[in-house]
Formats: sequence, structure tokens, C-alpha cells
Amino acid sequence: MSKSIDVLFVDDEEHLRRAMQQTLELAGYKVITAPGANEAMALVSRDFSGIIVTDIRMPGLSGMDLLQLCLEIDADLPVIFVTGHGDITLAVEAMRAGAYDFIEKPFSSEQLLDPVARALEKRRLTLEVRHLRDAVTSRRDNLELRLAGRSAAMVRVREQIRAIAPSSANVLIVGDAGTGKEVVARAIHDLGYNLGAAGNRGGEGTGEETRRPFVPINCSALPTEMIEAELFGYEAGAFPGAVRARFGKFEHARNGTIFFDGIETLPPEVQAKLVPVLEQQSITRLGSNEAVRLNVRFIASSKLGLEEGVEKGWFRADLLYQVSVATISIPDLAHRREDIGRLFVELARDAAARNKLPQPEISEEYLALLAARNWPGNIRELRNVAERYVLGIQKGDRGSSSDGTRLADRVASFERQLICSELSAKKGRLKDVYLSLGLSRKSLYEKMLKYGIERKDFL
Repeated sequence: MSKSIDVLFVDDEEHLRRAMQQTLELAGYKVITAPGANEAMALVSRDFSGIIVTDIRMPGLSGMDLLQLCLEIDADLPVIFVTGHGDITLAVEAMRAGAYDFIEKPFSSEQLLDPVARALEKRRLTLEVRHLRDAVTSRRDNLELRLAGRSAAMVRVREQIRAIAPSSANVLIVGDAGTGKEVVARAIHDLGYNLGAAGNRGGEGTGEETRRPFVPINCSALPTEMIEAELFGYEAGAFPGAVRARFGKFEHARNGTIFFDGIETLPPEVQAKLVPVLEQQSITRLGSNEAVRLNVRFIASSKLGLEEGVEKGWFRADLLYQVSVATISIPDLAHRREDIGRLFVELARDAAARNKLPQPEISEEYLALLAARNWPGNIRELRNVAERYVLGIQKGDRGSSSDGTRLADRVASFERQLICSELSAKKGRLKDVYLSLGLSRKSLYEKMLKYGIERKDFL
């Protein structure tokens, strides 16, 4: 009930409650009245959407008592007092105690409605910011939202992240372009932050657990002639043009996480200088002899197998050992086709919200077509297609088949892959599978028989 209230008016005199309710309802507000503080408090909660207008003097619990009780539940809840002429001093005291405003009797409709409108707008903004903050926190913590997918491969990735994040281990993330390597890196950083893991490495207290920066370094975009200056920083006069001292990216990441995106692109001479940084957790600016303690976690990503790089001589073995204490391999979309439809729907929903457009209808047939396509650009490419779909500039592609394969065959292939993936993820537990897919037990058996799927293959 409280979520639909605009104004809760509290007064022990019934005729005043009726008059105020009529005035506010004529102005378009949803109003509920209460004869006292006890009755009012039964309606107040942290998600109460409205404001409170109350008489300051009432038998039993006073308006001041009501203010105190409300602010204990939500310090941002606007409370407006209605006061008599002799209560101005009390009203000023109430403002100091946290009241939003007060109105002196007698008052006109305008004198009432103006502070009510302002208080309601303040309440709306407060709840909106609170909702957004909660959404961000939920998204930061919820791996199923950030790394969606019910395929066995993605379930495994999320399990690895949850196992690795609380530790201080350096991590290597391997995956094709567009698979979401930075999303994984940020998830590891955020979960480590939430669990208080990486803010205190080796038992050394930093006193800065709340300052946990995540600093991504696009290794392929670093200017060759300035890589060391960009990473390590420099003192004034360290080289021509160094007019003043500057922090490098390493120092900006102190007490946080450094993410080397595309570490395989770093030149061998820079790789050599990274090894002691990872070993000693400290750097020295160019032109200085003073070591700077970092206290950071290192996460690296690569599109290529670094073991092969070591064998062929373009990647240092000692650096590989330092960055790959733990390794997470991100599957490309070709190896998680059963996730493509669900991902596309989520990406389309996000695109529609971002562009303030209605969510378009997406047919099962179209999703099956998407699941059967090749996606060399992986999630990044799928996101672009979803954006174009929502904007209506890809209408012609919504029902076409790129290679002439019959739609029924594509749908069947997609359905078979989805069932196999669920059986793998649930280790052959049929009840878990048909519940997760929204099927009856009989329907699942029939489909397994149709596609020649054997339960024993997944035990």
C-alpha cells in the first residue's frame, strides 16, 4: 500500500484530515490520513514513495516524536510540519532536527501545495538514485547478469571467477576478440573488493581498502617510444620534454587491480621490465631511485596461447609464470550456441532502454537463425547486431538464412544443442534439466528420443 501514497497527512482532528485530504486530492495527489503517529508509522518504510505532512502538536506521540521515528527508518524521508502561530520556535527546532519544511496556520492552498510538490520531487530523486545504486551493486555482484549464459562452458567460467576472486592470485584470461575478457577481469576485481581480498596482500595493511582502482592498460595501443613512461611514470627532467613529474599507470592502480589487455603485444624489452614489477610489487619512476610500493593484483588477457609464444620466442617464460598463477579460458560463441538467443534478447533489451525505444518482438525462428550463424566477433558482434535490430536498420536480416539451410533444420539443431548443454551442466539430472528448460518430463524424453540424445553420455 505505501508504494502508492504521495502524501501521508497526520492530525488528531478529523475535520482537518478530511479538509487536507480533499485539498491534496484535488491537486492530483494520492493521500492517506492518520489520526496519530502510531497509525502513521504502520505505513512508513524505507521504500515509502511519498512524504509526510503532520501537525506538530498531537496527544500521545507528538509530531517531533514522529519525525524522529521516521528519520530512524529513512534519514532522507521528507517530513513537513503544520504549526500554529505560537509554535514557530518549535518548528525551527524541528528543521534543525531534520524536518524538510513547515507551514504556519492559517495557510492557503498554494502555501501547502508548493512545499508538498518540492518535497515529493526530492523524494522521487532520492528513491531513483537509491534504485540505480542498488542496481549497480546488484550487477557488480551478480555474475549471472554480467556473464550471462546457461551453457556448461559459462557455468564453468563463473565457478572459476568465484573461486579465484577472493584470492590475491594473478590471473591470465584467454579468449578470442569480443568474448568479454575485460568483463571477466572487472568481475574478478569487483568480487575481490566485495570480499576484502585483494586490498591486503601478504598481510600488509594499506589503510586504503575503500580506494580500489581498476586500471585497464590496452597494451597494443601504448605508444612504442613512450611505453615505459606511460607505465612507470617519470620525474621532472627524466628525459627531454619531461617538464614535471607524472604518475604512470602502475601508480594510478596502487591498492587495486592492473589489467594488461592484450599482453601478448608488448615488446620483449618491456616484458623483461615487467617481471621484477610482478615479483617485487614495486616500481621506480624514470629518473628516480626511489621504489614505489604498488600492492596491486595483476590480471592479463591474451587472444593467443602464450605457451606457444614462449616456444617460439616472442613471449618470456618468466613473465608467463608470473601472470598465469590462475588461468581462465573464455569460450567463443561457436562453443556456446545455446546461449546466443538468450544473450541477444538481453542485448536487445539493453539497447532499447539505452535508446529509449520499445522492446521489439523477437521470434523464436529468428533466434534460432542467430544461434546457427558464425560469430567471429563474438559478443561484440552480437551486441552490434542487437543494436541495429532495435534501431530497425536490420529488418531485412530478421528472417533470412545466410547459407540457405532450412529454418526447421536450424531450429532443430539449436534445440538439440540447448538440451545437450543443459544435460552437461546438470550432469544428466533429468529433473533439473526439464525444470530449467520449462518442459514437462514427457516432452524432454520425447525430444531426447527425437534427437538421439543418451542420458548416460552426460553422467
